[in-house]
Amino acid sequence: MKSGFLEKLVSRLDRVVPGDVQQIVTRLIREKGFMEKVFEALHEGVIILDPQGVIGFLNRAACQFFGLDPEQAIGEVISSQIRGLDWESLGKPGRTISRDLEVFYPENRYLNFYLAPIDGAEGDEGALGYVMLVRDLTSTRAEAEETLESERLNSLTLLAAGVAHEIGNPLNSLDIHLQLLGRKLRKFPPGDRGPLEENLNTAREEIQRLDTILKQFLHAVRPTTPHRERQDLHALLHETLKLLEPELASRKLAVELDLAEAMPPAMVDPGQFQQVFYNLIRNAYQALPVAQGRITIRTRVNDFETIISIEDNGTGISPEHMGAIFEPYRTTKSSGSGLGLLIVRRIIREHGGQIAIESQETQGTRVLIHLPHAERRVRLLAAPEADPVIDLD
Repeated sequence: MKSGFLEKLVSRLDRVVPGDVQQIVTRLIREKGFMEKVFEALHEGVIILDPQGVIGFLNRAACQFFGLDPEQAIGEVISSQIRGLDWESLGKPGRTISRDLEVFYPENRYLNFYLAPIDGAEGDEGALGYVMLVRDLTSTRAEAEETLESERLNSLTLLAAGVAHEIGNPLNSLDIHLQLLGRKLRKFPPGDRGPLEENLNTAREEIQRLDTILKQFLHAVRPTTPHRERQDLHALLHETLKLLEPELASRKLAVELDLAEAMPPAMVDPGQFQQVFYNLIRNAYQALPVAQGRITIRTRVNDFETIISIEDNGTGISPEHMGAIFEPYRTTKSSGSGLGLLIVRRIIREHGGQIAIESQETQGTRVLIHLPHAERRVRLLAAPEADPVIDLD
């Protein structure tokens, strides 16, 4: 707190006997040192401002939140030190403000500041200054997002139980009755069966599509425990590509493989990881133009993890869709369910891994899977050479 602040305070003590002024000033200075120590011990940021918004004091927490040097910041208008704060709109006499603020330097933080005037004696015009209290809400916000995601998944799980009962059973019944109709249809003369068989096949395909959507929904919301086995990820990848070969060939799409030479076996659920590869490769080729698209699959291994990259040169993902890419039922495809990536992320997380997505519109998309090794390999260092023995005889 600058001496000018104290001088303004002392100038208002006109009702005090002149002989007592020195005693009051000495006490204020002593208490100032004590209060500064209290402010420095706080986890909340404290900034003291004069009526013009000039910084008179700020504690260590405030400096950390905004990346400020106290020696350079004190004596400067707060607007010049903290981006996004306009003192002309904030410093209104008698007004108290509470506002959220996101800062990106020195760290990305979500803050809330409370600005209140320091009133003078009764009858005085204006405030002596302002105090700003700053709280860090970053961890609170992250916890709130995790709680919201958990509540959303719990709601989906409850809904899944109802969907499985209310839709699954009628679908099975419809499929059985269509099979019975198909058998009776074979007894019709060949000339009369054509249109009816076409309609019957369409109905079967639609039932199969509904059944697939239902299974995807249940996979997305029901917690599952991976049944891990030692598996060759390259073999699982080749099996998946073999399943997708007819679709890839019909679109005349090229798949380039750049696989690590020495891939250690991974402890994974083979069925679940084949589903991961299937969904990601299918997403990649659906974003590609016919006969001009290319999918590149790479694998790399280091001491700590296996990295699998699936990249395409397709349409890419817009920034507004990237922000909600893992939300259920969010899809850019006309026939998609919006559950594929949610399933993929859940499987990878249940294996202790992480998924990252990089994309640029019109340039393509790359999906990275980081899968930690079940047992970290130990790198052995070469033994130090023995010191030469010197014969002193």
